[in-house]
Amino acid sequence: MLETTRAVRIAAVVTAVAALALAFGIRALAGGTLYSNGALQQDSGTALYASAVYAAVVFIAPRCRPLTAGAYALAFCWAVELFQLTGVPHELSRYNILLRLTLGDAFDWIDMAWYPAGIVPLVLAELAARTRGSRRQAT
Repeated sequence: MLETTRAVRIAAVVTAVAALALAFGIRALAGGTLYSNGALQQDSGTALYASAVYAAVVFIAPRCRPLTAGAYALAFCWAVELFQLTGVPHELSRYNILLRLTLGDAFDWIDMAWYPAGIVPLVLAELAARTRGSRRQAT
């Protein structure tokens, strides 16, 4: 069981790093700065942020079922997006780029739809991997 937990956590770290690298790569190629907000940078960044959040949930709780991990990740992303309505993230993002990347800058309804786009494929991939793994153990 320890080996399985370790493998899940390693996969979660690889997934998070890949999502963030892809998001920053798209931003660099399409806009050139971390503050660029074109549609491609914004939407892909939002979905890939959600992918990284899902990976973080899996890392923290490697035995969590994929649908549950997806629900936690989506709830976190939506909570952060709704928190932007308070204006606090906007103020904090003026002082620190990491806070801007983590908490965002301004509420956007479109982001609410892009979060599931980043989470659902990973949930499906994990469900498929678990199904394959259980089939191998059964034979």
